[in-house]
Formats: sequence, C-alpha cells, structure tokens
Amino acid sequence: MNTTPTAVLVHGAFADASGWAGVIRELTARGHRVVAPANPLRGVGSDATAIRGVAAAIDGPVVLVGHSYGGAVITQAAEGLENLSGLVYIAAFAPAVGESVGSVQEPFPAPLLASAIRPTPYDAVGAVGGPDLVIEPSLFHEAFAADLSIELSDVMAVSQRPLAGAAAAEPLSHAGWTHVPTWYLVSAQDHAIAPEAQRFMAARMGAQTEEIPASHVGFIAQPQAVASFISGALDAAA
Repeated sequence: MNTTPTAVLVHGAFADASGWAGVIRELTARGHRVVAPANPLRGVGSDATAIRGVAAAIDGPVVLVGHSYGGAVITQAAEGLENLSGLVYIAAFAPAVGESVGSVQEPFPAPLLASAIRPTPYDAVGAVGGPDLVIEPSLFHEAFAADLSIELSDVMAVSQRPLAGAAAAEPLSHAGWTHVPTWYLVSAQDHAIAPEAQRFMAARMGAQTEEIPASHVGFIAQPQAVASFISGALDAAA
C-alpha cells in the first residue's frame, strides 16, 4: 500500500476537472500523486457518493481537495471514507450538518455571482427536480473569473457545466471537517463566495488558513501558489 496521500481534486459548479490542469502539472512535478475526477453536479449526496467511490478505490491515503461547490461535496464525501487523511478547501463551501451551500452564505454580503445566475427553462436531467443553474455569459468574467483573460473566460462561459438548482439547497448530513485535519485557501478578491464567508468557514473548522489575492478561480490564475498550498497539506497529512 502507498503511504503518501493522493490528492483528489474536486471541481465545483460551472466548471470541470480541466480547470485543475495547472495545479496538476505543479503537483506532479513535486512528486505528488493526483486524481481529478468529474463531479456530476447533480446533488450533494449523489455527487459525494461518486467522489467517495473514486477516493475509496485509491491505494493508500487520500486528501480531498474541493473548489467552490466541490467543498460541500468533499465535506459530505468524508463520511465512511476510511483512507481519508485530510480536507483542503480552495475558495470553497464548508457547510455544517443541516446547512446548504445557499444557507451558509446568508449572513454575509451577497456576492456578484448571486445576481448573475440564471435558471434554465428545462429541468435538470439526473437531479431530483427543478432546473439547472448557469451563469449569464455576459457576467461570467466579472462574477467568476475576473483575473483570467477575456479570451479564456469567454470560452469557459460558453462551455460551463451547469449545477442542478436543487443541489444549492440540499442540506448536508455529514461534516467531515469535524474529524479530520483541514486547510483553507481564501480568495480575497472573490465575487462568487464572499471572502467574509470563506474566512468564517475556515475559522469555524479550525483550518490552517492562508489567503491569496485572487478571483474565485485562483486555482487557474495562480496554479503555482495553489499547488504550493495543497502540497503543504499533503506533506502534513503524510
């Protein structure tokens, strides 16, 4: 059995695993093992089941790394995951039991993303009911990826993966951060999750916390800094 943790990188809503490309290159260059599975974006419980299955099949310990909505998924996926060594949050949601990604934000200033999300006129396929959610393409750059080039942001806007609307309101039944070591990287210029909300979630779970001057997709804009943070967590969890 391998004794060094594998990083399982879990993307969030409106994105896919290709966004981790720069971080993957940096981590593998440092000698870390990395897996970046697809997050179905259909619901917290079902998404967590999918990610838990991937992680449980890995030989040796794992550290789950979540961005944005992916943070809620890894928080839930920690339940019953026997080879879990830690949780890393990159500008991510870390709800408590009974909270959702929507409710945990309510005490804090509404981010720009809240006014940029649109429901689809059709039901979300594979979800429990209701529409998918997408970001209005004309607002995608400012609300989601302000520190990326317009050219890259425009491609991301028209290729975004929607989140089932029901997932945003689904309460968690497990909070893995209560029983494993945690790390949190705050994006201080985030327009998708208020930095104040990020700092609250990080402090509440006692996470080892750092900040970078980045938008919501700092892991794309600053892959070296984000990979360095994740690498430190992997080394500490070994």
